[in-house]
Amino acid sequence: MKKVTLKLNDLSCPSCMSKIQKAVSQQPGVSNAVVMFNAGKVKAEVDESQLAPEALGDVVSQLGYQVEKIIVKEA
Repeated sequence: MKKVTLKLNDLSCPSCMSKIQKAVSQQPGVSNAVVMFNAGKVKAEVDESQLAPEALGDVVSQLGYQVEKIIVKEA
């Protein structure tokens, strides 16, 4: 398991938060996904045998949000 933090540039509304959280949570191997609106961050735990941690950045980018930074740490 890896802890993944995505720093977003353009998280501008609370409805964006729920859209991102739903998309991230639906990915295989993702658990404990949380979007922190005020901090502009997404945090999740990822089972790397099911999904590359960096792939969460692609998921968020496909929704139209710019990912500034991806941080991956051991859980």
